[in-house]
Amino acid sequence: MINNKRIAAVVPAYRVIAHIESVISKMPDYIDVIYIVDDKCDQNSGKFVENNIIDPRVKIIFHQENQGVGGAVITGYRQAIEDEIDIVVKIDGDDQMDPKLAKKFILPIVNGEADYTKGNRFFNFSDASAMPKVRLFGNIALSFLTKLSSGYWKTFDPTNGYTAISTAVLKRLALDKIQKRYFFESDILFRLNLVQAKVMDIPMIAVYGDEISNLKINKIFFPFLKGNLKNFSKRIFYKYFLQDFNVASLELIFGILLSLFGSIFGLYHWFVNAGLNVQTPTGTIVVALLPILVGIYLLLSFLSYDVNNIPSEAISKNLDDKEN
Repeated sequence: MINNKRIAAVVPAYRVIAHIESVISKMPDYIDVIYIVDDKCDQNSGKFVENNIIDPRVKIIFHQENQGVGGAVITGYRQAIEDEIDIVVKIDGDDQMDPKLAKKFILPIVNGEADYTKGNRFFNFSDASAMPKVRLFGNIALSFLTKLSSGYWKTFDPTNGYTAISTAVLKRLALDKIQKRYFFESDILFRLNLVQAKVMDIPMIAVYGDEISNLKINKIFFPFLKGNLKNFSKRIFYKYFLQDFNVASLELIFGILLSLFGSIFGLYHWFVNAGLNVQTPTGTIVVALLPILVGIYLLLSFLSYDVNNIPSEAISKNLDDKEN
């Protein structure tokens, strides 16, 4: 417990039997409850913990079918809400995340500075030197896509699973709609933006040992691309047309229309004149270029507004006050 806040840790357990005991042994005293979620593990991680680890804080939850890391975390979130926990920190069971760092993730939420905190292994680039190069470049690409889809332009390292969240904010999220597998971390950022939650990156150093990662960048990049583009479209519609309609909304509409008009008009006349083997008149070129340039300017103005339209105040404190 920190400042009278009940703290829980959610540990997804899938093929981490070699490391789970070490992870639990490192859990700080201020962690009041440790949820071990056995995600239908073929190594029976839950049973291993049940039979070999004595810690009164441990609660083991068994899935009847594998739901992926996101599904395991959501199960832990639901249990934390039911148990009236205040803050939940998610720590992987493969011993890549030092549980002693949990306080760095929890304190900003306790102090009302953030609603959701997540690890960033790139805050100091030298800290990421131990990261395999494929992961390094893959994370850079995925980070940009997640910035685009979530609207949290100042966050980085989206696949980093070391996170903490206020349960007051969790209650506002549609947990049943969040993606349950590897897209979980990116999808929850998208959902957090819709409720205006403040997100904060926490600098950290990743640990790489003999664990085997289930995350393969070459297999998840295109599913991530598809998911992020889908969330980007939904976010723009929700934020700028459903929840609000402002100058930025007009910039987006007219930016798209003018760019499309100029492009279609220009291409049409270029093809027609090319077929007739005549030079396209300067006036026609100007009529095509002008709306394209104005459209690009409006789209850049919209992007600038979106980059700066990031939730800047934590909402969890006010939500806690209302509940009390």
